[in-house]
Amino acid sequence: MNRTDAIIDKQSSSAPPSEIQRFISRPQFSIRHTRCEGCEFHLHSHSAFTVTAILAGRMTTTIGAESFDLSAGQIALTDANQNHSASASAVEFVSIAISPILVGEMVIETGLARASAEINFRARAVTDEAITAVSHQLVEEMAALSPGHEAMLDALARQMVIHLLRHHFTVRESARIELSRAGPVDRRLRRAIEFMHDNYGRELALEEIASAAYLSEYHFARVFKQITGLTPHTYLANIRLERARKLLSETLLPISQIAAMVGYQSQSHFTKIFKATTGVTPGAFREVMSASNR
Repeated sequence: MNRTDAIIDKQSSSAPPSEIQRFISRPQFSIRHTRCEGCEFHLHSHSAFTVTAILAGRMTTTIGAESFDLSAGQIALTDANQNHSASASAVEFVSIAISPILVGEMVIETGLARASAEINFRARAVTDEAITAVSHQLVEEMAALSPGHEAMLDALARQMVIHLLRHHFTVRESARIELSRAGPVDRRLRRAIEFMHDNYGRELALEEIASAAYLSEYHFARVFKQITGLTPHTYLANIRLERARKLLSETLLPISQIAAMVGYQSQSHFTKIFKATTGVTPGAFREVMSASNR
């Protein structure tokens, strides 16, 4: 199996028969299909736009400053780098994380704006039969793994993005937006964001990050939080966790080494943070990944 198209499919013999954890990671999007008796995700964020469709049961989620009780047929929409948390019991959901780079490419292809566009969701919780239908199709493709499933998943993801651009995204052209490896970002922060992506594996002081943007610590921290909704420390932690998921998926490096490579001084601290945000330990993530590649 191509390691850029990694799939996890776990139905543990010790878990209830109805419990499912499936993950698929593609270069510009990832998908999680979960059916479980209970789950909790501590406050965190992703560099991707996230669409979470509830297929059965209920989920309580907080996105930014708003809280929602979602049931089957409802969808949570989370902007890139927006803080969110969730808890649920007896729930089934599909979560699609879409790279801002893919969204930016589709904005240009559809003629909605140039590359320098600010893109945000209009609402945080919606009911949309089209998104629910595509989510069910994604589940079927992930479960069946029929010939050509990679192409189908790519097509469904692009279909999802076009639908979001038509109905749920607000796209505004902005002279303040520039492209970076994280997608469109505010030009005042681009240098600092690039610097964090280049140096996430070592200790980074706020002064050092701010210097990359040619700003004082105080002004940089204030502007960064105002623009992204996150502190620089939280943004850096998200870069590290995303890199860790990639290393766990695509390499056989020991977990302790991966923890060190992404800037954690101890494996136990890394494991705690990883589980709090993903719902599984790095070891479990690695175990089911290995099983799916046999």
